Amino acid sequence: GLALSIPAVVPAMGFTAGGIVSGSLAAKMMSAAAIANGGGVPAGSIVALLQSIGAAGLSGGAQAMLASLGAAVSSLF
Repeated sequence: GLALSIPAVVPAMGFTAGGIVSGSLAAKMMSAAAIANGGGVPAGSIVALLQSIGAAGLSGGAQAMLASLGAAVSSLF
């Protein structure tokens, strides 16, 4: 479930293959990250990670990892 929903949610937030959509939640996140870091968005930050997913999608390994994580969390409840 989680691995399938992330590729749909990330573009809806404004992280797309064409870049961050103006006026979107992604744009607000990017602005806040840039202000907090002296004008740049750090590599490895959540904004950078979400933009990477928005631009390229999730790799097979990332999908498998999220599926395993979802299964582990589900087993706790």
